[in-house]
Amino acid sequence: MLKLQPKFDLHRDVVCDILRKEASVCRVTEYSRAVDTCILNIERDGVILYSWKGATGTTRVGKYDPNTKQNKLLYTFDKQVCVSSCSLNKEETLLAVSLAQSSGGGHHRTMPKCLTLLIEIHPINNTKVLKAVDCRVRVQFLHQEADRGSVLESHLLLLTDDGYVDLYHVRLTKEEGYRVVMMNPERLSKVAERIVEDFRWIQWDGHTQRLYYLTHKDRFVLQCVQFFQNHSCETVLVLPLDLPAKSFSAVKFVNLGFDHHHMERVVQERVRMEVFTNRIGSMCVCYSQPVSDKEVIYTLVLVHKDCTKVFRVTLDDKESPQQTPCPHPLFIPIGYYILVYLPGHFLHCINTRQQEILCQSLFLPGGDAAVGLQCLAGDVSVLHVEEESSTALLDLANGMTYSAELSPTYLLQILGSDTPTCMPRLSSSETDPQRLAALHCLLVYMGNDPNLELKVIEWLCDNVMALESFDQIQEFILASLYRISYEKSLSLDKVLPYSSIFDKKVPVCLLEVPGVFCTTVLHAQPGFKGKARSLQGFWSELQWNTERTKHLEAVPNPRYRTSSIQADWDNLRNERISSSHMNHIEENTKKVLSMVDTWCLDKMQVPLFQEEDHQQRALIGLTVDKLREHLNRHLPRLGKKKIDSLVVNYVAKLLEIIRHMLESVWLKSKLGPRVLCLAQQGSPAEWSMFHFMFRILEATRGLCLPLPPGYNTLLAVFGVRCLPHHTFLQYIDHGLLQLTETFVSRLMTDLDNSDANEKLKFSILKRLPQSMEQRIYQMWDHPVTSASISRDYVRSLLEKHSKSKGFAFTGRDKPGFRPEFLPLTYLAKILSDIEEQALNPFEEQENVDARFVEETALKQTLILLGFEEK
Repeated sequence: MLKLQPKFDLHRDVVCDILRKEASVCRVTEYSRAVDTCILNIERDGVILYSWKGATGTTRVGKYDPNTKQNKLLYTFDKQVCVSSCSLNKEETLLAVSLAQSSGGGHHRTMPKCLTLLIEIHPINNTKVLKAVDCRVRVQFLHQEADRGSVLESHLLLLTDDGYVDLYHVRLTKEEGYRVVMMNPERLSKVAERIVEDFRWIQWDGHTQRLYYLTHKDRFVLQCVQFFQNHSCETVLVLPLDLPAKSFSAVKFVNLGFDHHHMERVVQERVRMEVFTNRIGSMCVCYSQPVSDKEVIYTLVLVHKDCTKVFRVTLDDKESPQQTPCPHPLFIPIGYYILVYLPGHFLHCINTRQQEILCQSLFLPGGDAAVGLQCLAGDVSVLHVEEESSTALLDLANGMTYSAELSPTYLLQILGSDTPTCMPRLSSSETDPQRLAALHCLLVYMGNDPNLELKVIEWLCDNVMALESFDQIQEFILASLYRISYEKSLSLDKVLPYSSIFDKKVPVCLLEVPGVFCTTVLHAQPGFKGKARSLQGFWSELQWNTERTKHLEAVPNPRYRTSSIQADWDNLRNERISSSHMNHIEENTKKVLSMVDTWCLDKMQVPLFQEEDHQQRALIGLTVDKLREHLNRHLPRLGKKKIDSLVVNYVAKLLEIIRHMLESVWLKSKLGPRVLCLAQQGSPAEWSMFHFMFRILEATRGLCLPLPPGYNTLLAVFGVRCLPHHTFLQYIDHGLLQLTETFVSRLMTDLDNSDANEKLKFSILKRLPQSMEQRIYQMWDHPVTSASISRDYVRSLLEKHSKSKGFAFTGRDKPGFRPEFLPLTYLAKILSDIEEQALNPFEEQENVDARFVEETALKQTLILLGFEEK
């Protein structure tokens, strides 16, 4: 699951170099005596500070620069001392050390427990005692972003296990042009600033220059002090936490160096806690309780989501019984994932951005689940870097640091096999949640790798039928679309579609993970303190995210559902909208297609975006309109211009994703222009392409998403090549295939007039909408189409003539007329109209002589029969 790359090896990079130098000091060819090298601290720029016992009974402090791969001696104590804490300022002019006194008896008991020194090392000169107290002291320099040679001031934190933090402002000056010395060192202790008091737990984040600490009165409260570029500081966050009352029996330091002389491992931690942040504006407070024989409980406070997730995992005694039980799980942040690792039992990869249901996080049970982590000795520290997608891990026991990142190979293995070799055998319903989580991790978190995306598309093509619990093609489309926007703003998490499972009833297997129980607790919004100056950047984003999350929780259905435009789409197809609205939708479509035009359409293999597809153009514009309306309603802070750009890019990316899927399969199957010829039978590769395209059509219809113009034409071409004619016609009758004008035109011209083809063409003509008939008849040279063309031509002439004569010719108005022979129909219509307009000689005659009428009629009959002359 994790891929570890060694970055630093204490023995390889430091010890071997030290042994060579000690050998030269002792004037021997090889110095093999143990040097007792210890890592003391890792500074913000990656510099590793360490100490070792010298050959002449001294203790030395050095540094390893990971950029130059060079070691440098910083200071030498003329006797062996116990360095418990150490820090180097950025300019490498001052070294702060905290020395622990020996635990032996005798006169040591009358000496202070800890001695804190500030040493000038450019060059080595004066030493100032900052503190001599009976408690542990950690030291840490602040790091300012400025030129190394121009800064003549350093700022040092002193943190004690008595529960307070002092900030020292050390003024420096240059003597003799190069010597950097402290100004008024005797006044340092007098001007120290007390910034924290009575803490129980404290964590330093050197990359963001933040200090998190816990205080406890009635309840535990997490606070954060932010240090600024001018080294002023301000409390910016106050967050109550529901921790057990006796969570910390002793003060706990996190990310403040490594005290090898304090036996804090003897006292088991009742709570292990760490805070992780991400630059986009997310914060996770992770803590766990000691592992019991049957279960482990760990909690993630997702500050940006305004909720707390409490996980309770049942442990299996059969899993790795030979391994020494670990008292607490290890929290490893990688991007927006938090990995919870308990050796020998499980690895839980928790998605902190999409945490609504368990299936969005990947849970891997079993002793072999944490592939790649077996090399860790157990005493592991996380060196979190907020800006990077990978995390550095320090294995203190082995003296090694690793770069840890998620393994795409392992995630692909989860996709491609029902039971990966490194996992216990699971049923299909149990593997679907893991597949869903792995698919989203590959597409969203790692999706910027085109080779990786291509492998996922190959998996889709090989597993084209929908899985038991979700439609993988729908998930591919929505997850890929989500990737283009998830880095824009964390607040988009709640409003953009992320998964198709929200549009349907979620299967039970996606709601539950065997052995894992999750409780969600909504909590009050954290208190953001400080002035407007301090609530900028990260803190401004975090505050906005928490406020927006709380607002959206009170709004019904804040997440955009693609199927919500179905009613508008039906009205659009039935032409039940105004012309002005239709023009507006067409303008949206033009914006999207103009953006697609910039994405190298001339290099495309698949013939899309090459025709006017009015239905798809209308759906493209409607999608833009509805998504823009949704974002403007729920996220007005983004601004209309940014929302418009985001929406147009979103829909254009949708069309590009579908094209990219087709093009990947097209190239893999080695299809060429010959597949567009309708006169030939389709090959097995074309059948696979047709099946894949049909599944995409099914997936997009289920989500009411538009397709690239020309998609339906290409699908119909593959259909007529791959399907029997009667099956092809059934697909049309059931609405599975759409007859486009481009496709029917090619059908009429490409196919000859054999009996089978003639029958197919007639069947197609019967299914054409009336608006398309006339244009298609012009393309098929056949007596039937010629007769139809002639009939329509005569109709148009007679209609024109009838209008000029004042007759309204509607030959189909009367059921008694047959319009097949239009001249006769027209004559009958004229006679009928004349008959209706003629005066009835018997109208309005009140007194009629019946005898006279009878005689007159008889006489007229005899004349017509020729028996009498007129």
